[in-house]
Amino acid sequence: MATVQGLSDYAGILPGANFFDSFAIEIAGEQLDARTAAERVMSRRPAWVDWLLALRNILVGPFGLKTGPVDMPADQEVIGLFPLISESPSTVVLGLDDRHLDFRLVVKVDALSGSRQSISASTLVATHNLLGRAYLATIMPFHRVIVPAMLARVA
Repeated sequence: MATVQGLSDYAGILPGANFFDSFAIEIAGEQLDARTAAERVMSRRPAWVDWLLALRNILVGPFGLKTGPVDMPADQEVIGLFPLISESPSTVVLGLDDRHLDFRLVVKVDALSGSRQSISASTLVATHNLLGRAYLATIMPFHRVIVPAMLARVA
């Protein structure tokens, strides 16, 4: 699992982002578009990730933070847990804006030589206040394990 690119490659996706990371895997044989890759990332997560997300929702609910898609418009397209913000054959942007922070998950597919592809999952976060910075610091150790685990299940 490689860490790839830099924040400058994603500057227009979330202006004011003060956190960025990116993980990538290579797959061979099957040719995926970005939507299929994003759907697989979001739907094939390990059971322990669902348990952690349920725990997160219990813990942050009392602080008024979003705990699921209930706050979204009925016509909002969602992939997995998150609203679809933009889509092209090679890039899908998912994200959510909340009072403490805004985040984007960018799933990108790049062709490599032969039948190989690089699938990357990049996270951008713009914190708004102390709660956002504290939340980000708290979840970061989990994030750095969860994203690669979910990405690894794309193939």
